Amino acid sequence: MAVNYYTQEGLDKLKAELNELKTKGRSDMAKQIAEARDKGDLSENAEYDAAKEAQGLLELKISKLEKVVGDARVIDESSIDTSKVSILSTVKIKNKKNNMEVTYQLVAEEEADLKSGKISVQSPIGKGLLGKKKGEKAKITVPAGDIEFEILDITV
Repeated sequence: MAVNYYTQEGLDKLKAELNELKTKGRSDMAKQIAEARDKGDLSENAEYDAAKEAQGLLELKISKLEKVVGDARVIDESSIDTSKVSILSTVKIKNKKNNMEVTYQLVAEEEADLKSGKISVQSPIGKGLLGKKKGEKAKITVPAGDIEFEILDITV
């Protein structure tokens, strides 16, 4: 069992998506199958086959999301150690090559959203920053090559 840690907001979002799939998603799928079934001979009905396949994919997605939600834990932000980078840390880093400073929050993969400054702890930069302390340098291999960052600040 792989436990993943989330913010309360992130876990609530996952639960809302799961509820949407279980209610509206299943209802819509049942309507599509019924409409396809009404069109005649099921042995030669490609629309019916496609609807049944889509139903299978929906159930698979629901099953996976149920597992993620079941294994999820909300992390208590007050217990986060800000002496080193960990999940839910907000890290201000400086690219040593071009002196650009950026701030990221390290989150679970499902919560990652680069536009809002949230990167996955599974991403190359996330993995490279984990466990580092303020003032330390991290050399991280990204698709564009190696980048060296300096950790300027760690907060919650």
